[in-house]
Amino acid sequence: MRAMELGTPDELRVELNSLVLAGRKTATTGLLAEYVEETEGLEFVGERLALLDNAGDAVATLEVTGVEQTSFIEVPWEHAVAEGEGDASIEAWRAGHRRFWEREGTPVDDDTPVVCIAFRVVEPS
Repeated sequence: MRAMELGTPDELRVELNSLVLAGRKTATTGLLAEYVEETEGLEFVGERLALLDNAGDAVATLEVTGVEQTSFIEVPWEHAVAEGEGDASIEAWRAGHRRFWEREGTPVDDDTPVVCIAFRVVEPS
């Protein structure tokens, strides 16, 4: 089983995992370039993933319910809301994600390819 690690291994991951386990976060967005860099295929509908904590331990099993490649600017509001992080608008979601990726050393622009993943918890660990 492949793994999903949300955010960065610090308080951000703790917070995001808590949102997943509470049922508030049912989606995430990644950079297509990261898949290419890691030579890893995209997730697929029906795939099960281990959601990992900061120590690399599984905290839940997720089932992928949707996968869509798009440009950063085309990420729909519905997906941003499903990320469960409380953004008040698509503009706020974009600004927060731009800041995150810039801090990680990968600034994004409107045309940057992203992967939108929807999931559900099928088994808490």
